[in-house]
Amino acid sequence: MATEKKTRGREAFQRFTLSQRIEHIILVVAFTGLALTGLPQKFALQPWAETMIAFMGGIERVRIIHRVMAAVLMLETIYHGGVVTYKLYVLRQPPYMLPSFQDVRDMIYIIAYNLGLRDERPKMGRFNFEEKMEYWAVVWGLAIMGVTGFMMWNPITTTHLLPGQVVPAAKSAHGNEALLAVLAIIIWHMYNEHISHFNTSIFTGKIDRETMEKKHALELEVIESGRVPPPPPPEVYRKRMRVFVPFAVVMTILLLAGVVWFITFEQTAIATIPPPP
Repeated sequence: MATEKKTRGREAFQRFTLSQRIEHIILVVAFTGLALTGLPQKFALQPWAETMIAFMGGIERVRIIHRVMAAVLMLETIYHGGVVTYKLYVLRQPPYMLPSFQDVRDMIYIIAYNLGLRDERPKMGRFNFEEKMEYWAVVWGLAIMGVTGFMMWNPITTTHLLPGQVVPAAKSAHGNEALLAVLAIIIWHMYNEHISHFNTSIFTGKIDRETMEKKHALELEVIESGRVPPPPPPEVYRKRMRVFVPFAVVMTILLLAGVVWFITFEQTAIATIPPPP
């Protein structure tokens, strides 16, 4: 993390880079697009869903927008995987998002604090247990949505390999996971980041001292004590990049080919066939 700066008379610490903030914007756009086009399909017989579908141009257009947003989310996932690999291998940053037993203790302590059984909040690191839970919920949700989405996107192939019942089962799992994700964002994420304390760091890149002391006290101690790990020496960095770049290029090509394969694997019906006279 970069050294602290002064912003509007208050101490501010660099928390998110520009690329991380752009990733967040892409994720918000893709998630919102998927929710606005997916939930009306799940509740298609409800009046509000029929109104939304009509407003967006009809069910065929809604389905196309939904698939485009799904492709955007898949591309963002590929990019994010490359960024994580770069940080772990080239920069040798700690795996901040991996859960640990300390997160379990922090969760127990914060519950005790909220119940008045402890006088102080636990001191937590760069990413606390709440943020890790949200992150891995996204990973878990992407896995479920990807598998079930493939089944619905390619139903003929799916039923060649598996019993026909898996397609409606995939539809049910896909829709219910989507509903769970939307509710989690509205109730959990919005409350923690924008209601209980309006945290603008994902938009500005900077976080104030008050929030650091509340949610990331251990990281604040590391910064102020000067124990932030330095970047790798230039020669070490170049050596690691000589390994990382070819690997990243090959993996990117393979994964992009996988996205194209996912999208074009089966020619499903897009237009409705007119009924016979």
